[in-house]
Amino acid sequence: MFKDPKLVLAIVIVALVWGTTFLGIRIAVETIPPWFVAGLRQFLAGIILLVVLLFTKNLKWIGWKNYINQIILASLMLVVANGMTTVAEKHLTSSLASLISSTSPLAVFILSIVFSMQKFSIRGLVGVLLGFSGILLIFKDGLQDLLNPEYRMGVVYIFIAIGGWAFGTIYTKKTNHLPQNISLNLFYQFSFAGIVQIIFGFIASDEITVFTWSSKSILATIYLAIFGSVIAFFAFHYALKKITPTQISILSYVNTIIAIFLGWLILNEPISLTFIMATVLIICGVFITNYQKGMFAKK
Repeated sequence: MFKDPKLVLAIVIVALVWGTTFLGIRIAVETIPPWFVAGLRQFLAGIILLVVLLFTKNLKWIGWKNYINQIILASLMLVVANGMTTVAEKHLTSSLASLISSTSPLAVFILSIVFSMQKFSIRGLVGVLLGFSGILLIFKDGLQDLLNPEYRMGVVYIFIAIGGWAFGTIYTKKTNHLPQNISLNLFYQFSFAGIVQIIFGFIASDEITVFTWSSKSILATIYLAIFGSVIAFFAFHYALKKITPTQISILSYVNTIIAIFLGWLILNEPISLTFIMATVLIICGVFITNYQKGMFAKK
């Protein structure tokens, strides 16, 4: 894997950029309704790709079969995973959202077994148990927080997001035989997801006052569109063509470390000893679950 410079660059981009998106989302939802943040993010990303495709003369119809495939992917990875994560961060800190999200490789591992893409192993089971022990540890000292309905729904939303991302990752690998023009496929995905999420925004918001949106939240949304969506998703899909779903999903623990550090540094989010212990358990669980000899070798 490390002999392929393009693949290494793609992995670095995914690890670093998606680590900052939790912070970006938290800042964006401070004054902008979550579904509008998610929708505008994807819609802007779609416009950027439209300009690129027009400039390079690559804009074309992809056929109904591939279009339906892109709609399914957009629904799972953008509308559900990205959308629910954004909604969850209205009620959770960016650190907590990123830490819970870091269990997504465990969900990918379980689904990989279910869909016969990976064999069951005792080591994998140990890793899953460690990871979920970390999740339980997070809530051990915060049971009172679960009495807060908004906090509780935030936790539910983030787990729904994990499910969407895991199914999307598996589906991407299952359909890798379909035509692969990453820019074109992402254009259709972002356009669909953006429209759907903006509609959700109108449905979920009683009153929409754009004038109350702060410049900080607007800039965060633009950052999410350019870096979190266009650049990072392009890198993610490129990497997924070269390595397994398990290998690419293991990057989530790098994202988590970056997200927790930035949440503490910029938003003054508290980090307790229990939180650190939970982080270590989850990261160890993810690593143990996914590690195998030669796992860093190119596919």
